[in-house]
Amino acid sequence: MLDAALHALTLILDPLRLGIMLGGVLLGLALGVVPGLGGIVGLALLIPFTYHLDGYTAFALLLGMAAVTTVSDFIPAVLFGVPGTVGAAATVLDGHPLAKQGHARRAFGAGYASSLAGGIFGALLLALAIPVLRLIVLYIGSAELLAMCIFGLSMVATLSGKAPMKGLAVASFGLMLSLIGSDPQTGTLRWTFGTLYLWDHLPIVPVTLGIFALPELADMAIERTGIARAQPQPGVRASTQWDGVMDAARHWWLILRCSGLGALLGAVPGIGSAVIDWMAYGHAIRTEKNAENFGKGDIRGVIASESSNNAKEGGHLIPTVAFGMPAGASMALLLSAFIMHGFTPGPEMLTKHLDVTYTIIWTLTISHIMGAVICLSSSSLFSRLATVRVGILIPLVVAIVYLGSFNASQSWGDLCSLVLFGAVGWIMKRLNWPRPPLILGLVLGSIFERYYFISHEIYGIGLFTRPVVIVILLAALWVVLGPTIKGLRKSWRTRSGASSRAALAPSFKLRLRGFDWQIVFTLILTALVIVAMTVARDWAFAASLMPMTCAAAALVFCCIVLIEQLFTREAVSVETKASPSFDTSAPMGELALAGAGAPFDALQSQGDTATNAMAKTHAGSTASAAFGAHGDPSLHDGLASSLDTRTIYLRGVRFFGWIAGALGTAAVIGLLPGLLIFMLLVARFEFGERWRTSAVLSIAMTLALWLVFGRIFSTPWPQALIGDWWPALRQLGGLV
Repeated sequence: MLDAALHALTLILDPLRLGIMLGGVLLGLALGVVPGLGGIVGLALLIPFTYHLDGYTAFALLLGMAAVTTVSDFIPAVLFGVPGTVGAAATVLDGHPLAKQGHARRAFGAGYASSLAGGIFGALLLALAIPVLRLIVLYIGSAELLAMCIFGLSMVATLSGKAPMKGLAVASFGLMLSLIGSDPQTGTLRWTFGTLYLWDHLPIVPVTLGIFALPELADMAIERTGIARAQPQPGVRASTQWDGVMDAARHWWLILRCSGLGALLGAVPGIGSAVIDWMAYGHAIRTEKNAENFGKGDIRGVIASESSNNAKEGGHLIPTVAFGMPAGASMALLLSAFIMHGFTPGPEMLTKHLDVTYTIIWTLTISHIMGAVICLSSSSLFSRLATVRVGILIPLVVAIVYLGSFNASQSWGDLCSLVLFGAVGWIMKRLNWPRPPLILGLVLGSIFERYYFISHEIYGIGLFTRPVVIVILLAALWVVLGPTIKGLRKSWRTRSGASSRAALAPSFKLRLRGFDWQIVFTLILTALVIVAMTVARDWAFAASLMPMTCAAAALVFCCIVLIEQLFTREAVSVETKASPSFDTSAPMGELALAGAGAPFDALQSQGDTATNAMAKTHAGSTASAAFGAHGDPSLHDGLASSLDTRTIYLRGVRFFGWIAGALGTAAVIGLLPGLLIFMLLVARFEFGERWRTSAVLSIAMTLALWLVFGRIFSTPWPQALIGDWWPALRQLGGLV
């Protein structure tokens, strides 16, 4: 084996192969930066060009590209809150707040160092584990994969902060969204409402970009400030990328744990990249000290998600190379490249073609080093984007998000989903509803249903008696109940020592809460679930089992949340009582009496939390404090305190009016012409940029989008109404 590894190293260090690998790395970095693109697009683009290359050179190009898309997808996640790929969604939670605080360079340094460490760890695991893990991987069946899905869903309790019931309700709703489309068992069309676009399920890319990207861009538009909102204090040295590298070195044990988790989960077929980073992030929250800082710009959140995100690539290759079982769509394309070059994945890759296997390992390692060096050397340039004016930045980023969403299924439905879920995501952010559980439920839903159906058919009720399943389910139970048990223990200790301070302890009583928009949102969500159950009750049993189960769970959790919102606990001190006064800076639906406390999410954990929240409100909390999302770990940053509620909501509605107007204009005159007009008008009239600046930027960005998507990737542009009216226009480049 050592001879094969050394021979593979000499092969891959050939100058020509290194140059081709570098070209693949540069292409992969470029693809990762653009939201909606990624390794699948790159592999589909490059595989035809490898036909006349030898196998070693072909894999140097393909793996060099595929390995580093998970490095550069980190860049838009930090700067704009826009995950370059779905695997970088968890990075947004802490990476984007760091950029808002002026620490983009530090986030870049920590992210690149963690990605490099995770990528090398994944490659080493691939080198060491292929002979060992063969029996283990073959033992894992549908029942074990079902248990892993349940464990992934249990992370909802971690990702929901102090609002676990909201998180469970949102996750259940996400599971329902994942079931939209044709039922794989019976062919029943579930919740498609006669729309052809929904037959093949709801694409995850436009939903992810809508839930995470547009709300962040909307807040930037509301504040009229750049990404870096916090100014460095006088006399305090600004953070650099090397500070982030040192952060990664200090948290080496976290990197090792999350890299191992990412690589091991990546080796399991069916556990996609969109799930692994969330599970690593949840693991970091559960195991690290001062976990309440996660979501506010904690560098450990960046380190955890990025190390696992890169380590999974090596894990994905284990079943692909050793057993011919692709771990995902990109690995399925790579499998076709193996076959095209005469290599049959399986035992031959561990014996006859062992040098090819080690070539893959060396390629992964060297590609990660190349990608990290390139990104570290250019991070200063990227970090400067955090200071660019919003009038220039927002129109350009929105255009990229539109094109990234459209590439999901290249349908108008992708753009409609983007706008719809963007508005929903912004409302959820304003009303303190957690957003990550929605994406987690959407990702795991179809996988959960498939493994549940297969496991039930094979094992029946006995699937829950398999040893590995029992262990995983107990771990999931601990993830859900662990925080509750810990909280009860803390409350018991506090209560036992509070008898001597009974006169000063706050007393609590239930208070019927008045009307607010959080209750309205909960009622709307409950009504949608009831309508969905009404529609599903007429389906065949096999088609309705999973939807009805998810809907029933969502209904239960929504009712619990509604009860919590209607009846809140009022903290009243025996010594002094706060005089009633309205906090006019709170958002709509959260106007509360100072003596009655803040929104319920801030009051539902411990008694001291309620007292602190009440004191903060009595002091006159700003809109920034009122907008802090206690239920969503990504939303603790808030909006500028100088803005009143009316201005915030008017600007937010106006932003989404521009977004919807761009969609309507594109439907009439074509996507690219519509985006050109959108960028020009928004820059000029919404943000007050000069005509010359607006025109130059809009035209340059339109040409760049046309070159990348139209010429390089040959994107079939959606047909617009103007092309129906004047068919001759469709001959002019096919843009309409």
